[in-house]
Amino acid sequence: VIYGSARIPEPSKAQALLDLATDDQSRRIAERLIEKSKYYDVARELAGLASCYPLDTDGERHFVVCSGGGPSIMEAANRGATEKGCESIGLNIVLPHEQAPNPYVTPALSMQFHYFALRKMHFLLHARALAAFPGGFGTFDELFELLTLIQTGKIAPIPVLLYGREFWNRVVNFEALVEEGVVSAKDLKIFTFVETAQEGWDVVKAFYRDKD
Repeated sequence: VIYGSARIPEPSKAQALLDLATDDQSRRIAERLIEKSKYYDVARELAGLASCYPLDTDGERHFVVCSGGGPSIMEAANRGATEKGCESIGLNIVLPHEQAPNPYVTPALSMQFHYFALRKMHFLLHARALAAFPGGFGTFDELFELLTLIQTGKIAPIPVLLYGREFWNRVVNFEALVEEGVVSAKDLKIFTFVETAQEGWDVVKAFYRDKD
């Protein structure tokens, strides 16, 4: 499962954001989004690596890419799978803006949800790993629900990859949560900071290799 912002641009289209900026604040925001545009390609590559994982002896796939079905990081995930000739899932949500199924979701695996709660349940029902890229409220909502479920033992641990240590440590002071006594130090081991597609995929493979 791949989470991430619907607003981070594809690198080839990133400059357009800056061209549309009309004041200093909008230029600063555009520059920050452009800095994060590299994660479009990282998500795309990660999805390709997962999709190419060999079939088992029964001819079954162990990893199928699943995204929120929308644009940006979600699009990159489905695109990475499509480029490898593999199917991918899109769990779309009905919203006033931003969210329409991207063209890379396998049509038969494109689903539309009205309620966030049901959508989140389906994200995690069969998840074998999760990658969270920089994102906003939606990404936080989905990510922290998973962290809570693992922390409280409601679901078995799976690899949780946080892409972009600088981003996550800037927007969430994880260490402060430990210092304040509201989470324990071991809770910070639920997730792993990574930067590249291969680094994240190596964490997933090591988790299941150790589990076996």
